[in-house]
Amino acid sequence: MHTYLFVDGLDMVARSAGGMAGLDPRRLLRPGGPLCPTDRPRTVEVAAQEQPEAGPDRLTIRVRLRGETVLWSDLMYPGLDGTVVEEARFRLEQYLGEVERAYAALKDPRAVPAEPLRHR
Repeated sequence: MHTYLFVDGLDMVARSAGGMAGLDPRRLLRPGGPLCPTDRPRTVEVAAQEQPEAGPDRLTIRVRLRGETVLWSDLMYPGLDGTVVEEARFRLEQYLGEVERAYAALKDPRAVPAEPLRHR
């Protein structure tokens, strides 16, 4: 089972590093888990190489809370317009709601599926 991290409808993991798959959602989405933002920035491993290949074997992002905004930084993937996305910002309320919905769907597959996160 893999976590898919969609930002503005784009699969961030697939666009960042081909051959990698998001880590187990029970690891990333659990309450208080690594994707839960804090005032202190932290590096979070979000994906790993599925098959051994040359190059990096892990994909990480920096997650931080600044006021009512969640920041993901250290990103490097092509956005919708072809420019490189280096940072994404999310409204805290929406972000936490989507993480909670995704976690609930793990426990009950009949739960409402999460909406893709939209960065500001």
